[in-house]
Amino acid sequence: MLVAVCAWQWFVVAVMCVAAPQQSDPTDPVRSVVVTAVTAEITIDGSLDEAQWRQAPKIGNLVQRIPEAGAMPTEKTEVTLLYDKDNLYIGVMCYDSEPQRVLASEMARDASLRADDRLEVVLDTFRDQSNAYYFSTNPAGALVDGLVFANGETNNDWDAIWIVRTEQTDEGWSAEFAIPFKTLSFPAGETVWGFNISRTIQRKLEENRWAGARFQTQFFQISEAGEITNLEGLTQGVGLDIRPFMAGRWLHRTVNGDDVVEGKPGLDLFYNITPSLKLSVTANTDFGETEVDARQINLTRFSIFFPEKRSFFLQDAGVFNFATTGIDPPGGIPNTGAEIFPFFSRKIGLLGGQEVPINYGAKLTGKVGRTEMGMLDVRTREASNVDAKDLFVGRIKQNFLEQSYVGAIVTGGNPASRLSSNTIGVDMRLATSNFLGSDRNMALSAFGLTSNNEGVSRNNSSYGFGAQYPNDKFAAQIQWREIQENFDPAIGFVQRSNVRMLRAGGSFNPRLKQSTGIQQMQHDVFYTRFTRLDNGLVETSNLYVTMVDWHLNSGDSLHSLFDANVTYERLFEPFEISPGVVLPVGEYRFTPWRIMFMSAQKRRIHGRIGFNFGNFWSGTAKVIETALTYKAPPWFSISLNTNQTFASLPQGDFIARIYSAQVNYAVSSFFSLSNLIQFDNRSENLGLQSRVRWTIEPGNDVFFIFGQGWVQDLERGYDFRRQDSRLAMKFQYTFRF
Repeated sequence: MLVAVCAWQWFVVAVMCVAAPQQSDPTDPVRSVVVTAVTAEITIDGSLDEAQWRQAPKIGNLVQRIPEAGAMPTEKTEVTLLYDKDNLYIGVMCYDSEPQRVLASEMARDASLRADDRLEVVLDTFRDQSNAYYFSTNPAGALVDGLVFANGETNNDWDAIWIVRTEQTDEGWSAEFAIPFKTLSFPAGETVWGFNISRTIQRKLEENRWAGARFQTQFFQISEAGEITNLEGLTQGVGLDIRPFMAGRWLHRTVNGDDVVEGKPGLDLFYNITPSLKLSVTANTDFGETEVDARQINLTRFSIFFPEKRSFFLQDAGVFNFATTGIDPPGGIPNTGAEIFPFFSRKIGLLGGQEVPINYGAKLTGKVGRTEMGMLDVRTREASNVDAKDLFVGRIKQNFLEQSYVGAIVTGGNPASRLSSNTIGVDMRLATSNFLGSDRNMALSAFGLTSNNEGVSRNNSSYGFGAQYPNDKFAAQIQWREIQENFDPAIGFVQRSNVRMLRAGGSFNPRLKQSTGIQQMQHDVFYTRFTRLDNGLVETSNLYVTMVDWHLNSGDSLHSLFDANVTYERLFEPFEISPGVVLPVGEYRFTPWRIMFMSAQKRRIHGRIGFNFGNFWSGTAKVIETALTYKAPPWFSISLNTNQTFASLPQGDFIARIYSAQVNYAVSSFFSLSNLIQFDNRSENLGLQSRVRWTIEPGNDVFFIFGQGWVQDLERGYDFRRQDSRLAMKFQYTFRF
């Protein structure tokens, strides 16, 4: 471990020497605009006909990013910024020469707007060029919000209290945002924020931005945002939100016919200790409104990652982000299979798929100067499968230069054991958007972690580094990490251990002239290798090659045409890939091939189909993936998805099936109904979750969630036996002071 830490320290020094000179030139122009102060009341109705909107200056023209970077937009957009002591107001007039062709297929809260015309806004209230608040809408007035952190990572499950209204006219469509300062954290006395706005005209696949309108600059690269000034006299009131809730559950047990009814009150509290430091408290916590996980069948030897969906843990989750999660592969390239999360919140309040009640939780997040901090303490209740627990996480990050930081993390407690456990680690990131003065992105990262889980203190570390060059035409990355045999963070997630991983890859993605009908062609080559630490032998290696990935001007995509995944696996112990199908110890070489086509999401009916075929372990396999979606904008949508694997091996044949259907209906952006139906033949379980969300007004919500399961009776084929029925209700109301 000492050698590893020393090596890591020398790596940090070397990287700092290389990257420090690459910070942005301070003479580079940054778009800036003065926000107009107003005193008269503004009615948020989507219409910009009030005198304040007409008389205030506009922020300037947007610039086209795609399909032609730097060109004038094909449609005019006017953006006006106003503020009073309580709110920031954003008014946008989106002119359109063909207003009848404006796309708006979604209206529900936090819906995906990728198929729609849309406006997106980021607010970097600390002007740290790394973190921001995100707000978005479409012509139907959908409310979508989230958090941006680490200059590109996002958390779209964060829900803020704000309002937006839209109006469609014969000139196009307009949007009116009101974002309360009580919703935001910001440094007291500072009058300059980072700001950017983007407009997407989906039928033309056109994106226009106010700042950072370059191919290689993603919208969530906050370092490329412009700035807004003159934000003086902002108020947060007392800075206190109190949100009591009442939750109830009904459970009908099919076995004995019993009905169980439970109810409990609870409380969430949010207090801005300073304008930039927030305390969040939850008591008698309930997560009854949380959506169920998407079904997966694991055909690998390693753990599957399920994302966090509970609101308390999602709030300010970016503060706890660690360098191990910062390098994603291009679309279509498999993940490394060596994910490491020193803190994974799903370990809290969940054990073996069963809920563990939470008595209380407290979280302190925010900034002091350029220092970010986060502390979380949760007390879980004693349950049938575990004792009461105190669990703690602490995180600190010191930002420097424009996009870089060094940080540390510590966790304490073990959700599943009486023995003490802790994890400590350090990480760093050096990044620039002006690599070698060429307006290109470059990032370097490194980390070191040690766990002390249940008294194990040998071979219990993980460390590594990564470098990425994430740009539009050329992209490349390299990752190296070691995960020792006993590294096991008790409040974390580790996908595999006792390995040393190397991944290196690159992409060549030229953009073609519009006359060709092809917007961009993508080509990837990625090599990944895992070597065992105990014997030095290669355990896994694969070479993934994307030869054809064409994105067409129509919005259709030929995502893969004979992608090759040249794979080597060595089993050191038997592997049961499916019930009753056991692969023996030995070496396996196989090459699956892949074809995938996706139609344009702008169409009312769109879908995708993928086909994998070829050798698979000791035999062959075919994988068929399908998805079909129909939309009746903006109220109704239905989607059907299948994923089926047909494997033929000397050890036995098997079929793995997952079917799912999503049926959504939105009366308005404040009232929606979603239904998710899922079946997989591994569990032989058919499940339904119906979820109603009624937002009386932002911050005040009513949820109704109904769940029903059925188990397939294999002796009768497609007959299903009914399981327990569940109904949950939650009402929450926010008092702001």
